[in-house]
Amino acid sequence: MELHRCRFVPYNPQAINALEFSHPPSPKAAGQGAHTLRLAVGRANGDIEIWNPLRGAWFQETIIRGGKGRSIEGLAWTLDPIEEPADGSGLRVPGRLRLFSIGYTNTVTEWDLEKGVPARHSSGSYGEIWCLTAQPRWTPENNNKQNASDGEYTGQHLAIGCADGSIVILSTADNDLRFVRRLQATTTKNVRVLSITFQNRNILVAGYADSSIRLFDIRSGRLLRTISLGRGPAGGPKEILVWSIKTLPDGTLVSGDSTGEIRFWDAKNYSLIQRLHSHKADVLDVAVSIDGESVISGGTDRKTVLYRLKPGKKNDKSRRWAEVMHRRYHTHDVKKFAVYESKDISIAVSGGPGATLVVLPLREFGKEHHRTLSNLPQISQLASSSSARYLMSYWEREARIWRIAQEPGTSVENQRNQLVGRVLIPGEDNITSAALSSDGSVLVISTMNDLRIFNLSPGDDEDNTLLIEDLDVPQSVSNGGARVVSLSPDRRWLSIIRPNNDIYLAKLSPPSSPDETLRIHPTLLRVQRSSGKAPSLRGVTQGTLGSYDRTIRSVTFSSNGKLLATGDLSGFVDCWILEKAPEQQLASAKKASNGAVSLDDESSDEEDDNETEIDGQHWKRLPPMPSLRSGIAFMSFRPETAVDSHKSAPVEDRLVVVTSTHELVEYETLKGKFSEWSQQNPKSHLPEDFTYLKDRVMGGFCDVFQGSTKLLLYGPAWMWIFDLTRNMPSPKAAADAASTELVKASGPQKRKRNAVDESKEELMKYNSGAGSLIPASQATVSMGTKIRKIEGKNLNDAEWVDVEKHRHQRQNDDDDVDGTETGNPFLPTREADFAHLRREIADDEGSAKALLTNGDEAGKSLTNGASLAVVVSNDTNTDGESDGKELVSQKEAPPMFWHSHRFRDILGVVPLGSQGGVLAKEAVELAVVERPMWDLDLGDRYVKDYE
Repeated sequence: MELHRCRFVPYNPQAINALEFSHPPSPKAAGQGAHTLRLAVGRANGDIEIWNPLRGAWFQETIIRGGKGRSIEGLAWTLDPIEEPADGSGLRVPGRLRLFSIGYTNTVTEWDLEKGVPARHSSGSYGEIWCLTAQPRWTPENNNKQNASDGEYTGQHLAIGCADGSIVILSTADNDLRFVRRLQATTTKNVRVLSITFQNRNILVAGYADSSIRLFDIRSGRLLRTISLGRGPAGGPKEILVWSIKTLPDGTLVSGDSTGEIRFWDAKNYSLIQRLHSHKADVLDVAVSIDGESVISGGTDRKTVLYRLKPGKKNDKSRRWAEVMHRRYHTHDVKKFAVYESKDISIAVSGGPGATLVVLPLREFGKEHHRTLSNLPQISQLASSSSARYLMSYWEREARIWRIAQEPGTSVENQRNQLVGRVLIPGEDNITSAALSSDGSVLVISTMNDLRIFNLSPGDDEDNTLLIEDLDVPQSVSNGGARVVSLSPDRRWLSIIRPNNDIYLAKLSPPSSPDETLRIHPTLLRVQRSSGKAPSLRGVTQGTLGSYDRTIRSVTFSSNGKLLATGDLSGFVDCWILEKAPEQQLASAKKASNGAVSLDDESSDEEDDNETEIDGQHWKRLPPMPSLRSGIAFMSFRPETAVDSHKSAPVEDRLVVVTSTHELVEYETLKGKFSEWSQQNPKSHLPEDFTYLKDRVMGGFCDVFQGSTKLLLYGPAWMWIFDLTRNMPSPKAAADAASTELVKASGPQKRKRNAVDESKEELMKYNSGAGSLIPASQATVSMGTKIRKIEGKNLNDAEWVDVEKHRHQRQNDDDDVDGTETGNPFLPTREADFAHLRREIADDEGSAKALLTNGDEAGKSLTNGASLAVVVSNDTNTDGESDGKELVSQKEAPPMFWHSHRFRDILGVVPLGSQGGVLAKEAVELAVVERPMWDLDLGDRYVKDYE
């Protein structure tokens, strides 16, 4: 395998300006919290990323693209009230989760999460909006009272702070965004409102740029109190800027200002309780824990500081706050925090101009590691043309194409990274998706409102630059844009996923002579998806995201262009096959008007094959595939191998899928079922080093080389290769092999836990959503792991209880009875026994068949060409890369899997050269695009003299 490690591809991650969880912290939320929990991340280029925490796996589900001159400066989630049934049936309808944003304009935007586009805007005659917050959720006073009294609105209002000093209250009732009232402080000059929060549902607290904090009653609009912070420090500005204001559960106010101080204010008389000066520069944001015992702050000095109340009674007002620690997790300012806590999760996520997300354990601080998420998108923004050796990347409104030289070892640098084409999209919308044909002659670029197709041809100059021609695209194809586009390898079909997740296919006719150009058929074929619904919610109080879970994330064609597959966030996979249209369909197709978009008859039965055709062809939906438990992260059709070439089945009918929880499955698409390889190799049989990975898979490809089918997967900083023609070792065989090797290495001595075993064991333990547990010997800040349990009045009956052991046991008790995962990607399933039984049956059938045909060939092959060899050891070289070698009867077999973590932040991995087909290749060329932090231009940062 030859790797081209490309670091010349530009991609500058954008600053993080806003963070917000879809649900507030709740100590009553069971387990890992709400099923609909999401984190919205707003960036400086207008993009909004939606992340699923997945109990610490952190999967980037989708990106809502921004545009030119747009910036997300604030985010807020609201939950509509629960709808009571009018017929008295008692089946309450959960409210809908809604996302709002601001961006230094006078407009508040609500986003349609299902389509990824703005749903509505609200603007007024007030100045620029600087801050945004949502009213706390309404809760009944007691469990028996379900309805609000006196016509109280049980939804959530929005409050925005403006540059002219006003605060505007907006109502989200009736699925709208309407003006309610305007709050104005009685001052002679307009002062910016820099921060805003609610002390309760009716009292609003705002921090200003004139050294003051003001409290308002949103019901009457009356100013309740003005708190003065005094004058600024000597030698500095006179006015103190209150950059952040938050409320503790008991009503105590916490503010962070431009002097670098954290101040605590009494909940009733609003007097100053305590002030702490832990920052050397402005404090930009503060966050509080759900129990009110911890506060975290960040500022322009790049420090993250944790404060905690000293031990004492719960309501003791004499307790003082103290700084526990301070560290620099970010390379630039710490601008924003978001906190979520439940019974098991307790995390604080931070971001800033450094463009990286840092996940900190809050309740378990000192017992768990922090975690830094890559600043690069987890949705690949790269493509390659295998035969022309082109590499294409896109970001914002620009796409660039490079030619990779044939000789990877050449000493001439410009031959390996020669820029041959550049495309700048007109308009203001950022690119949502781009595709490059396998021969490098067609480039497709889409936004949420438009779709453009370009013809690429070699130029006449010596620089080998491409001639880029903007083709005329029919309005039926271009209008409406697309969230995902994909070209078939034969360059004859273009799949278009509209913003509403409708799937269309456009027919492309290659030019028959050099004087002609690519022709795009004006009629689109629409294919229907399965009507499956996402899993039901655990409770109506969690709210619903609508059909957001049916958002299509992955699209792939087979290498011959005859099969198409899509996968969405809810785990549904749909497949179609290209066939000749029935004769009865030809007559009806001629009646279709030219240029019109042809749709399937949605009212017809799903089994009806009455699809519209083009040139005598139509796409027929294959039997529905079994749905998976989590979202689809990657999919690819499995190429045909020399072993499979004798089969009568069509080529490439097997689809390889990897989910967001790192579950690797394979479908037989023509039959609509899991393949035998997939049934014999469940997640419990995959290597532990792969299933325990916290960074999710970003992409990959499936190819044939060295006589077998290999699957390459990559993440933000890792790469794995699996041999799909062989069975993975069972957990018992792997454990026995590891034990045998350990005995051989250590002799008759007593077994000791080595570093690798300890690391794996730590990964299996409970974590609160951040990094892995810190070994007790390395913990620097900890409250201990044991408590003294006393029952009754006799102190002699006290016993010491291990908190970690008790918590881990409780986590196991919360799992589903059937052994399936409840959102935890690290817990093993109970499918190992079924897989073992399937392997035994396959072995018996294979042996019996071999005895009837040729006794010498018995037991040499399994289904799909899998070897009968059993792994008895997994060697690890000095570089920490697992070889996955097999030892069978003292004879080595080819590696079963390989992996490496010796990569910097990966933007994407794409293949070069010809790929696929029956002929096995000895080597594969890959372009690995890396963007390490030191290659990024992130601007100036605060540096003190002593640094």
